[in-house]
Order: sequence, then structure tokens, then C-alpha cells
Amino acid sequence: MHLRLLVCLLLTSVLLAQKPVKYELTFENRRHHEARISVTFQDVAVDTLEVRISRTSPGRYALHEFAKNVYEVSATDSKGRSLPIERPNLHQWNISGHDGTVHVTYTLYGDRADGTYTGIDATHAHLNAPATFLWARSQKDRPVEVVVNKPNPNWQIVTQLRMLAPHRYSAPNHGYLMDSPIEMADLRIRKWPVGDSEQPQYIRLALHYDGTDEEIDIYTEMARAVVAEQIAVYGEVPRFDYGEYTFIADYLPHVNGDGMEHRNSTILSSTGSLKGEGVLSRLNTLSHEFFHVWNVERIRPASLEPFDFEIANPSPELWFAEGFTSYYDDLIIHRTGLTSLDKYAEGLTGRLNTVLNSPGRNVFSAAEMSIQAPFVDAARSVDHHNRSNTFISYYTYGSALGLGLDLMLRTEFSGITLDDYMRAMWQGYGRNEKPYTLTDLETVLAGLTKDPDFAGKFFQDYITGLNPIDYKSLLAKAGLLVTAENPGKAFAGRIRWTVEDGSISVRSATHRGSPAYDAGLDRGDKILSLDGSHVTSIAEFDSIVDAQEIGTEIALRYFSRGDTVDTTITLTADPTLVVVPFEHHEMAISTDIKSLRQEWLGSQAPEHQLMVHKQCDTCKRNFKAEEEYCRYDGDKLAWKKTSDK
Repeated sequence: MHLRLLVCLLLTSVLLAQKPVKYELTFENRRHHEARISVTFQDVAVDTLEVRISRTSPGRYALHEFAKNVYEVSATDSKGRSLPIERPNLHQWNISGHDGTVHVTYTLYGDRADGTYTGIDATHAHLNAPATFLWARSQKDRPVEVVVNKPNPNWQIVTQLRMLAPHRYSAPNHGYLMDSPIEMADLRIRKWPVGDSEQPQYIRLALHYDGTDEEIDIYTEMARAVVAEQIAVYGEVPRFDYGEYTFIADYLPHVNGDGMEHRNSTILSSTGSLKGEGVLSRLNTLSHEFFHVWNVERIRPASLEPFDFEIANPSPELWFAEGFTSYYDDLIIHRTGLTSLDKYAEGLTGRLNTVLNSPGRNVFSAAEMSIQAPFVDAARSVDHHNRSNTFISYYTYGSALGLGLDLMLRTEFSGITLDDYMRAMWQGYGRNEKPYTLTDLETVLAGLTKDPDFAGKFFQDYITGLNPIDYKSLLAKAGLLVTAENPGKAFAGRIRWTVEDGSISVRSATHRGSPAYDAGLDRGDKILSLDGSHVTSIAEFDSIVDAQEIGTEIALRYFSRGDTVDTTITLTADPTLVVVPFEHHEMAISTDIKSLRQEWLGSQAPEHQLMVHKQCDTCKRNFKAEEEYCRYDGDKLAWKKTSDK
């Protein structure tokens, strides 16, 4: 027998022989947001068992102090004898004097239901594992069992953990448990098959929601279309560990908005409902998190492997892992037909303004922005920062880079798109779950295009460099015009204001290079007068600026930390951009533009396409309500309500 195979078999047999770490959860005091949790560690081989709670969580990159919600910790041995506990730091309990078994019991408080924390109340138990479970450093490789005691017999339990029996679940090790949220509530579940018809896998949508079944059915149809379009990008469904992927959705007024991907499930939480146009916001988060099934969960940066639950986890690849995912989340929704070209262009407008008009673009590259995630990813600080001048979210920056690369590939290389690039990353690194590096991303692009110079220049200019992409010329090839939103309008800067007692003050740092910045305005400064006029409101300030010509130098008086400052402010042209289809300016739509639009923005899975318009040219039917859609049914487009079966 091959030595390597023999070693693997021996290791497997050893792991199988290890006694599992066992958890049990009860919720008698759930109305006050408490759970009582016990964990048993067996065959403890160290004199002092170091029991921890995590400080980070999968999908989050900053530190989170989960230990603050753990109290009433006690420990006993196999005979029930009390064991001494020392606490060397806030996140650890050292337990000694045991007989090989350590049984720890503690109270957990949780009142924030989102993708990072735990929320417990009379309506549900929403458990993010790192915020919930104590664990031992010496037993991280052991299998895990979790028993969840339902306080309400009508509640259902959903999780990506393997079910051993009702209320009893298992994980192969500590890391898998930490990546596995648990939701227990009065859930409404929809389920459908994906992938190979002979060996289908299933998608579950488990909703904790107070709305109607019809709203859920419509949302399910939208989700099915999004899932189908994403599968079309990669060409196949990943192999889910237990044949199932679960969207765990809490759409309730008392939760906190979030989305958090996991290997075979995702958390979706929002105070919004599934009614009206707000449903697209819920769907956008769903689209983003499901794209992570490939990009992040399996196409995974080496910088996040192994994920460390005790320290922050920086990664220079988040522009790709999170940013390219953000590029696809609304693109996928548009491909289903659920949004118009105008709506999609509106999203591009916000993205380009953020990237092109941010002074941070001249400070840090996309890779450097990514590394700063521990400072910004739900991180907490009390001191002021200068991120408005130094930082652009790697979500937004990466999304704009995805847009640029997609259009470059489509216009410079025949038959090659960003879809092909994502598929190549999947084939080379996702299917076999081989972690990638920044160099690997460039190498795959070079191999796909057969042009190492193009790949090298793209990474040198836009990923590790500070150069801007020429979006105006790229989008013009798709019949989208990038132009000034307010041509001829004077501009003093993007200033955030505080209004108080008949005066206005600058709320946060002004943008470097803006007229306000050059005039010396900064956080806390109170405007006294502008162009000789006393200013008491934002409207007064804006009206004075709007009445001026670009390039005008006007008098400014403000109060700053004990001093009255008299200076001038030189107004510039408003840099705000807008992206609009050529049709709005009666510009010609060539055959090439039509072809590029269809290949880029058209459905890749037309059998699942949904289209929403006031009137459908194919059906010639005026819609009467939002829940009425046109949908491909087989090979023809036919009108029907999405709740129809």
C-alpha cells in the first residue's frame, strides 16, 4: 500500500476513535435573551484545558468581543466534582484538576440577530456559532455533536450541520461547527432541486417572516431565477456536503440587516419585508451571498486558510473575493430580467462615483484596501479616522474592477468574458478547493487570454497600482454614456452637515482636493457666512453655491475650535457622474452595441428568466400588480402569476 494512503487511513481511524465534543443548548430564559449551554470535553490529555470563545467569525475580518456575553461559567469532572477555573484573559478559561473529562456550563446572552452575532428571544433562537460556542484549543480536531432543545414544539431547526436524529446534529471538527449557523423558529420553508436531474441537490429557503405565503412564493421564484443564473456562470453546482444548501432568512422588524455566507448555507437578515420594490434589496443580498458558494467558500484565498478564530484575518484578495461577488450580485438580478437597463445603469452610477471621485483611490491600491478589512468590517472604534480620504470599500472598488475587466475581456478578446475567468478559477482552484494567491489570480487571467502582458498590466495598473480604468470608453461600447450629472453646476464639495440651533456645522472630514478641503473646512467647523450672507441652514448654503459660476472665488467665514476664520473658497465643476443608456440622449444603438448588451446583460439561463415591465412587448399585456410577471416557460414566453404552479 502507498505510504501516503496508509498514513491517511491511520489518521482517519484515529479521528474516528476520538470521542466527540458534546454541546447541549436550552432556552428557558429566552424572553430575556439568554441560553444555557453545556459542553463536555472527553479524553482530555492536557493537565490544563484551555477553553476559549472566538474573537472572529467566518466571513468577517475584524475582531469581535463575543466573550462579553458569556457568564456564569462553571466546570465539573466526570463525577460531578467542581473544578477550579482561572481566567488568564477575557477570552479564555483555564480548567485544571480534571479526571480526563471536563463538563463546562455557561450562560450566553444574545440580542442581535444578524450574520455575526446571536439573537435569542420569544420568537426564535438565531445562533452564529463563534458567538455561541466555547471550545478547547486541544480538541479542535475532534468531531462535534450538538443537541438543541426546542422550547416551542412548533419551531423548526435549520442548519448546515448533519442531522443525526431530531434535534441532534454533528460536525466533523471545530472549524466546521464555527461555520455553521443555527436558526430555530416558526419557519416557512420552500425547496427545489438543482443540478443533475439523476442525482439532484436541493436549495432550501427557510424564512422567519410575518408576511403572506404569496409574498414568499413570489420571492422563491425570484431566488430560483437568481440561483439558475449563477449556476450558468460557473457551469455546475458545487457538491454540497449533505446534498442541500439553505438560505436562512430572518425578515423581521427586530433583527439587524446583514448577509453572511457559509459553506452550505447563508444568513439573510433585514428589517425590510418582501413587499414592493424593497424585495429587490432582499434579493440583492441573497444573490451576493449565494455567489459566495463558489467565490470564497470554495474558490478561497490562501490568506484566509486556515481561518484563525483568535485574531483578525486580513486578506489582499478581498477585491476579488468580495468585490467581484458584488459585481455579480446585481448583474445576475438584471440577467433574470427583474430590473431594467435604467435600473442597472443607476447602480453603475453609484459605483463609479464612489471609486472615481474618492480621494482614497490615490492613497491605496485595491489590494491594500482589501488588507484594511479588519479596520472597517463591522469594527468598532471611538477615535475619529480619515477613511473618507484614504479608503474605498473593497466591495465597491472590487465591483468596479469586475465591471472594467469584464468589458475589457469582452471587447479585446473574442469569446472571452469575466464569466469565463470565474469559471477558470472554479476549475483550477474551486473544484479541488486549492487556496489561491494574488499571483494565481494573475496567472489564470494570463492563461485564459493567452496574453501575459495584458494580465500583468491589469494587475500592475489596477490591482496593486493606483491607475483608474477608462470606464467611459468601455461602457460606450455597450451603449452606456458616462457623463456629468450636473453640467455647468458649481461645487463646494461633498460635505456632511450637522444642523443645530439655527446653524450648520461640518459633520465629518472633508474630501481632500475639494474646495471645502482647500478652504480649510474640517469636522466640527461651524459656518458663519458665505459670500457675505449669514448662513443658518443647508438650503441657504447650497443656494448660494448654486447661484455661482464654476471657478468663482467667494468669501467664507467659519468658526473652528475657538477661532473665527476668514478665507475664500474657489468653486469647481460638480464631478458627479451619471451612467445612462444611449437611448436617453437619442444616440445610435449599433448592431455591435446590441450584441454586446445581449451577451453581457442577457440571461444565461433563459428557462428561469423573469421579466418585470409596465408592458411586455412580447405578451402585449399591461400588468396590473407587482406580482405579475412575464416568464420563460419552456421555450416560449408566456404571462402568468409567479404563484401559479
